[in-house]
Amino acid sequence: MPELLDEVPLWIILRALFCLPLAGFLLQRWHVWWRLRHIPGPVSAIVSDVARVRWVHAKTAHLKHQNLHEQYGDVVRMGPNMGNFYLPLRPYSRAGGALPAIFTCLDEEMHSNLKKPVAQIFSLSNVVTFESLVDDVLHVVAKQFDGRFCANDEIFDLSEWLQFFAFDVMGTLTFNKRYGFLEEGKDVGGKLDAVWLFMKQAAPMMQVPWLDKILYKNRVVDSLRQTPGNSLLGFVGDTIRERQSRLKAEAKEHAELQNERRDFLDRYIEIQRRGDNIPAWAVTSWTFSNVIAGSDSVGTVMQTVMYNLLKRPYTLKKLVRELDEAGVSRPYPKWTEVSSLPYLDACVLEALRVHPPFALPFERVVPEGGVTVLGHFLPAGTIVGANPYVTNRCRKMYGEDAEFWRPERWLEADADHKRKMENVMLTFGAGRRICLGRYIGIFEIKKIVPFLVLNYEIQAIDHTTFKAENYWFLRQRGLYTQIQKRRSKSTPET
Repeated sequence: MPELLDEVPLWIILRALFCLPLAGFLLQRWHVWWRLRHIPGPVSAIVSDVARVRWVHAKTAHLKHQNLHEQYGDVVRMGPNMGNFYLPLRPYSRAGGALPAIFTCLDEEMHSNLKKPVAQIFSLSNVVTFESLVDDVLHVVAKQFDGRFCANDEIFDLSEWLQFFAFDVMGTLTFNKRYGFLEEGKDVGGKLDAVWLFMKQAAPMMQVPWLDKILYKNRVVDSLRQTPGNSLLGFVGDTIRERQSRLKAEAKEHAELQNERRDFLDRYIEIQRRGDNIPAWAVTSWTFSNVIAGSDSVGTVMQTVMYNLLKRPYTLKKLVRELDEAGVSRPYPKWTEVSSLPYLDACVLEALRVHPPFALPFERVVPEGGVTVLGHFLPAGTIVGANPYVTNRCRKMYGEDAEFWRPERWLEADADHKRKMENVMLTFGAGRRICLGRYIGIFEIKKIVPFLVLNYEIQAIDHTTFKAENYWFLRQRGLYTQIQKRRSKSTPET
């Protein structure tokens, strides 16, 4: 055999080494195309994932997906076979590799092992025990708004300050201390920018996960440069180590802390210590999820509520009237007063519907045996997904005006149809993978929105400056406003 190879010209060997892998790649692509040839979609998406990367890089993938569904129907082919979506969302360190998290974990057993120990902490009954901590943050908002903006008639970006509020609340709940965004009126330590840069890096890589491993998730790259995920992971790791050291030194004092003042990190550490077979890195994973997913997403919904209330004053007037008639406390609304107000509920649901914080498809893998969806058979192994931005605008479910903000749709629907509308809405995901922190988000929103509209007269300066950019997080900026203290219970003028 070696003698035969000696007789073969080198150029033939080199060509074979090049052509064989290429032939294998083309054969694999043909096989994928053939399996899904009956699914309509743009030609560019059939042969390559480049189109998906381009849509995401343009920061408008949600609008492109919506247009494709309008053009091709309910089932659309978005890529050769889609991709392994969640891996780029895992932060990477040289010591630990890619860190799994509840919302990125592909292994069902590991997902269950991460979720079950902490699920009770995120229950609504437990979340409401944090109310005094949220009120502390509202007190800082009031102090800053009164001193900075009311006294000087200063124009400011309300969307930015709502983001500050969401992050400082999550900092308080997770670490029992605010990040300081509200006090300083800026992104202290660059944490907001780090989260956004992490998503800007991750979102395009979600479309080509194999490239993510080459460009970001390996030891060579990690030794040469720091990615946004590294800085956040470093912050979380340093905070955990500091807390663990303090707890060891002050075990007695810690044991005497009142339960309602114990933060998420305290509880995570305790769960890991007491749990069987819970790895030490689980505390980092849980805490990192709080930092990444627990603030930007909630801030987005707050911004959506306030933008639409200000753009459509008749809805603001209805909400203020409901809050006044319910006797909601001022300056700080109590959860027991705002938890079940029909129009407030409708405004929150409508905000979750029209502008979901996550606006790329939530992906799943078709199991053995395949599945038929809306008359289209999808073979096993096909990666499928649904973009909440698109599904939340389904006219068949939400009406012909589904593109527009109209909270009344939730009040006009009978109980059965309202339940269907809530079940179809994918803002928090669905099934076993539904967002663990959804009750925290709802709790924060129902605290801040009544606080703002009851205590302040808010005027939007220019609605056209409010813009959205989609890097999986659908970030909003530019809600420029002026505010004055509201001195009576009179409702705002239309």
